Amino acid sequence: MAPKKPLCLPSLLLPLLTLLLPQADTRSFVVDRDHNRFLLDGAPFRYVSGSLHYFRVPRVLWADRLFKMRMSGLNVVQFYVPWNYHEPEPGVYNFNGSRDLFAFLQEATLANLLVILRPGPYICAEWEMGGLPAWLLRKPKIHLRTSDPDFLAAVDSWFKVLLPRIYPWLYHNGGNIISIQVENEYGSYRACDVSYMRHLAGLFRSLLGDKILLFTTDGPEGLKCGSLQGLYTTVDFGPADNMTKIFGLLRKYEPRGPLVNSEYYTGWLDYWGQNHSTRSIPAVTKGLEKMLKLGASVNMYMFHGGTNFGYWNGADEKGRFLPITTSYDYDAPISEAGDPTPKLFAIRNVISKFQEVPLGPLPPPSPKMTLGPLTLHLDGNLLDFLDFLCPQGPIHSVLPMTFEAVNQVHGYMLYRTYLTDTVSEPTQLWVPNNGVHDRAYVMVDGGLLQPPILGQTVLTQWLMFPLKVDNLVKEWFPIQPLKSSHPQTPSGPTFYSTTFPILNSGGDTFLFLPGWTKGQVWINGFNLGRYWTKRGPQQTLYVPRPLLFPRGAHNRITLLELENVPPQPQIQFLDRPILNSTKHRTYIYSLSSASEPMELSGH
Repeated sequence: MAPKKPLCLPSLLLPLLTLLLPQADTRSFVVDRDHNRFLLDGAPFRYVSGSLHYFRVPRVLWADRLFKMRMSGLNVVQFYVPWNYHEPEPGVYNFNGSRDLFAFLQEATLANLLVILRPGPYICAEWEMGGLPAWLLRKPKIHLRTSDPDFLAAVDSWFKVLLPRIYPWLYHNGGNIISIQVENEYGSYRACDVSYMRHLAGLFRSLLGDKILLFTTDGPEGLKCGSLQGLYTTVDFGPADNMTKIFGLLRKYEPRGPLVNSEYYTGWLDYWGQNHSTRSIPAVTKGLEKMLKLGASVNMYMFHGGTNFGYWNGADEKGRFLPITTSYDYDAPISEAGDPTPKLFAIRNVISKFQEVPLGPLPPPSPKMTLGPLTLHLDGNLLDFLDFLCPQGPIHSVLPMTFEAVNQVHGYMLYRTYLTDTVSEPTQLWVPNNGVHDRAYVMVDGGLLQPPILGQTVLTQWLMFPLKVDNLVKEWFPIQPLKSSHPQTPSGPTFYSTTFPILNSGGDTFLFLPGWTKGQVWINGFNLGRYWTKRGPQQTLYVPRPLLFPRGAHNRITLLELENVPPQPQIQFLDRPILNSTKHRTYIYSLSSASEPMELSGH
């Protein structure tokens, strides 16, 4: 078929249409230092933004969350780009499915939201390794977040792939990205390498041009090392902090231009073993209104937190690692399940005092579902599946090797050796110099012990099995569930599973694991994340409705329990989350507190 001819318009209409259509060369987002404000296309502009991470929300739910943010009165969405989410191996890039950040940019456009982009390379965000790829550590002497040539070479290679793809999305090119952050709260990092920051700034400019606004973000005590001439300086703090003092400090680094809080904390993150963190509505709204009265632009971190599916939850380092929970609910205005909360409506009311809020009600909470209890059945001990978990066989080494050294990015690995001497009496098994940097389980002849030197003898000749647990769950369990050779006495890590139908259309739900200890859960092959029921505070895992097969189709749930199974191996699906067990102390955080004021800064 011949292509259609272009529509012919009267010549008098063409100039009129040219005036009406948005022109990329007339679009601009700049700092007006004379009047301490931003200008969008030449007009005064103040952004009221919220953080949402596309990598913590199933793609099918992006539009729903963004629409609710816009209806809340926001005009900008801010988000990170986790490097390790997109470059799993050097030179291997993934922008498909839930990793299609350009589809997310398009969804933001459809929701009428501008974008503030934070591509790192380090992002923190309580994400696995702060977004840095684990393969960087295959060079043991590499110095991360510095001008180390090995690190810069990897960063340059990544950004030469990412940033040219971002370029068409810049606001002055017709896209929706109004500004881009360089690094992330770098002033809180011990290196304080100015050459590194200058290198990044130069790299961003060479790949993105001079028109895009580049900025830095730091807590108040990080401004000295985190700010850089030529990059607009912003700050972050929460409702409990001294706004006047912090903005006053910001003015020492950015004397003219709009005040910006790039991370105004609506809640806080959760650690395993501590209580669910919250921020009161009056505290959040009072601080927000005060900032808006000052004419400041603000981004609320988080506006919707989402979930650390799979193995992606990170850890903070405070002398020891404090692991983050699977839930990233954050006590945010939009809950982990995407529902508007009273905090959202209170924030919307404050915003409406300063700028127009879209007309119309917000969507109601999504339908929720209850089911169970369901009894799970033992599939077998982890060791029973070793041939399937590691089909290529073990790696041999005199001494144990790290995950990175054997190309195991995350998940689980089995280390095995054979004792050459008989141990006839209790002997200490220990690892010097804090040699285990993660959680380790030790088994002797299949019996579970507590967390390698045996007495004074260094254990050598190790077999290392990188375990492809996700592959086993996806490919083998639905087809050929194997039976344990010792089903009556499960010991150590064990697999349990069952199938269940949903007779109606279903809904969002929350998996409750009473009596289970610690492990990993899959629903229909999707890695839902880690549970640690015994430690808390999180007791349920969010299960989005799109993960479940409705109307009678069979769904499969698989658990890998690492420690102890309850006498009745049952689970339930609830219609509301349980994020806070009450047996742990509450964590209260303030950037301006006297003790450890900056240790947890860095998103």
